[in-house]
Amino acid sequence: MEKHRIFISAPKGIPPILKQEIVNLGFTVLSEGISGVETEGTMDNAMLLNLQLRTGHRVLVLLKEFQAAAPDELFRAAYSIAWEELIAEDGYVCITSSVDTPTIRDSRFATLRLKDAIVDKIKDKRGTRPDSGPERDRTVVHLYWNGERGSIYLDTSGEPLSRRGYRKIPLAAPMQETLAAAVVLATGWDGSRPFINPMCGSGTLAIEAALIGLNRAPGLLRNNFGFMHIKGYNEARWNELRDQAKKAMKKSLLVRIIATDIEANAVEAAKRNAATAGVEQVIDFSVCDYADTPLPAGGGVIVLNPAYGERMGDIEQLTALYKGIGDFFKQKCRGFMGYVFTGNPALSKKVSLKPKRSLQFYNSGIECRLLEYELYEGTRKFKKEKAQPE
Repeated sequence: MEKHRIFISAPKGIPPILKQEIVNLGFTVLSEGISGVETEGTMDNAMLLNLQLRTGHRVLVLLKEFQAAAPDELFRAAYSIAWEELIAEDGYVCITSSVDTPTIRDSRFATLRLKDAIVDKIKDKRGTRPDSGPERDRTVVHLYWNGERGSIYLDTSGEPLSRRGYRKIPLAAPMQETLAAAVVLATGWDGSRPFINPMCGSGTLAIEAALIGLNRAPGLLRNNFGFMHIKGYNEARWNELRDQAKKAMKKSLLVRIIATDIEANAVEAAKRNAATAGVEQVIDFSVCDYADTPLPAGGGVIVLNPAYGERMGDIEQLTALYKGIGDFFKQKCRGFMGYVFTGNPALSKKVSLKPKRSLQFYNSGIECRLLEYELYEGTRKFKKEKAQPE
């Protein structure tokens, strides 16, 4: 089976974690950039990546690289591809694009020229043109064109991999599933220690932790990918990959995942999302203030994703919250590794603990930090507290 270069896209900050995922799956990393990681493989390999990757956004199989300064040159380059061998004449194709070239004022025109090349080639070869439109639920082709250099890819994911399918009730400003998985993996959590998620919202962090702890492939939650609508789709091989993934799953965890929120409707939504994901049996949900979250003995990982604040009034109200998180860490969480994910550096300082690490991520274009706090008994501040007379 023919090998292709494969580019897995991801938001800024995630590629280093994505790279490790790809290596762990046995693939060679060809390059790593701010927007993704490149590897190589067959279409069967692309199916495996779609099934197993937790932090990747889209799995793009390279069809052609080209040089073009104008739309007609793009058309000729695209027309040279044997689209009739990839897309059914009675099928449907969606074109997505990332275009930054001086001869194109509106990227939609480049998308149109690529679409014309595809459907014209298929009509010339098969006598019928496939339909086209914006829906990504069937065959998807992606155009990357920067300056005079471009690439044309088959998007084997279709809908982004972040859309696992379990989040039926997202609530306000939810964390994207792929970002949540990246945050959990960045903590090093692997299912061997308790995972605590106060302020759980719709439960995305806790659910992604459960999927990781159970070794459950995130792609098992979806029944539609772009590769399923490409000619030559090997359904038998896809079913084999799914069966292998199911056999590798754990049935239970030896540690607890605890998710809490002060809002009862948030906890109810999280429970329903966890049930849809098939992991509700390993997550203990409860309604309470974050500071009253039950903590198991022996330590573990605690991750909080508090609000960032977009208006001055919000920030003033949130200052007390961030100070409270610091008190919660210092007074109740000794022996744990504590993490705060926030997009507000000024508020993060109110935690009043020095982070051991600060990892950069982006959430909907907002630069964020995952701050790591080692909350062991021997910190200088804790020692000073213990030395005080009772």
